[in-house]
Amino acid sequence: MFLIGLLAVLLPPLSAHADIDGHGPDAWRVVGVAENDVLNARMGPGADYPVIETFAHDARSLKQITCVPYYTPAHYFKLSEAEHEALPARWCLMQTADLGKAGWVAQRYLKPDYTASAPIANTSESATPGSDALIMRARDLVRTLYEWAEQAPAGGPHPLDPAHAGQFFSVGVVEAMKARPPGASPLYGAQDFDGSVSEPVPDPDQPMLRGMITLHVDIVNFGQTRRAIFRLRADPARPGAPLRVFRIEHEDWAFPETSSN
Repeated sequence: MFLIGLLAVLLPPLSAHADIDGHGPDAWRVVGVAENDVLNARMGPGADYPVIETFAHDARSLKQITCVPYYTPAHYFKLSEAEHEALPARWCLMQTADLGKAGWVAQRYLKPDYTASAPIANTSESATPGSDALIMRARDLVRTLYEWAEQAPAGGPHPLDPAHAGQFFSVGVVEAMKARPPGASPLYGAQDFDGSVSEPVPDPDQPMLRGMITLHVDIVNFGQTRRAIFRLRADPARPGAPLRVFRIEHEDWAFPETSSN
């Protein structure tokens, strides 16, 4: 898998707290399995699929790639309690922290593992096993994004061209690009660019939280310095849920104007 990311749990009644896709904890643990038993991990989301792996009865620090049925905060608040109850049982694609095992399990056997998902204090510490590698992948993606933009005037593909943007941006952002009017570039925060771009740097206070990675890029344009903030997470709308940019923020504006998944 390219990476792991979007996190979710089965929704309780609307009046209770809910962890929704893209807004849950960074790690999970197995619960409700006897000590002399294991949790079956299947090829697909359902008991009819064959078992391909097993997780220990007390497995911890598991990564959640995605779950089905899938819902975002927007979906969540549109559904009534009765509609939630009518949804089929939820299954989640889980992966061990060392990436050695993966498979679909019934969500009722999973609980947040908060002891493994404390916020990152600085860029040398990991919130969870493997999070450093994810942050490095995010840095490589944003670095390549600017490399493409730099080479585009010489005839290369431009990363903001919807025909190529899917390699860097989530499905929702690519759709927003199709309707974006001419104006300031989301990459530089200005319509014209003549300057330099720094290496992407993880946010020093919270580089990764609940599957979302935050990077800073400092831009010097016509002698003026400004910062672009990139938000990335796994995009379940694409096969394998690869890491993609879902928002770029500048001092007084952002693209897209509202968060896209």
